[in-house]
Amino acid sequence: MATVGYAQLPVPGGGDAPAGPGNLYELAEAIDPHLVQHVVDQAERDATYAAAPLHTVVSAENGSMWIKTSASTNTWATLYEPVPAWRPVDLLTGYQADTYTPQVRRIGNQVFVRGRISRVDGTVIPNNGVAIAAVPDDCIPQEQIGAYAATSSLAGDVLIGVGKLEVLDSDTASSLGDPGTILWWSQDGATAAGTPWVNISGSYWID
Repeated sequence: MATVGYAQLPVPGGGDAPAGPGNLYELAEAIDPHLVQHVVDQAERDATYAAAPLHTVVSAENGSMWIKTSASTNTWATLYEPVPAWRPVDLLTGYQADTYTPQVRRIGNQVFVRGRISRVDGTVIPNNGVAIAAVPDDCIPQEQIGAYAATSSLAGDVLIGVGKLEVLDSDTASSLGDPGTILWWSQDGATAAGTPWVNISGSYWID
């Protein structure tokens, strides 16, 4: 049987014996891997197409589109994914939103955080290793702690107004918090008792 085009689709020629149903089945089987497959979401993609061949393309109802990059594992590259909505960050006991709502958004393997946090009782946030919030489970770093520079209020005896925020990863055992906990580390040291608020805006990778 002859094959046609880059996809090498099987098409019977004039010299082939008549075998309509069988030929149609072979053609459909050859075309199928080149079609865009449809699913509800990523979970259905993983459940249905984990064993699909390399280069399989799948589209979800929200417009997301992926292409399979492995012939032996359930590995995909994202061709398009709509930007998800911001979600709330869990504030730990004694802390509250301050002017800007603390929120988180994950795009692929990168997590973006924004907002401002202060203490409920109006006292300053201590300087070192203070647990102030936590991110959702799907935003917890897997390979290493997520860390980035963050700003704080310059009120009172604060001189620098910059510190480090850490998001504890799934493999780090810490007395300061569970995986996903956001820790504040001030760079002011002994020169300041603490800061009235911390801006948690920044980003980190989860892989």
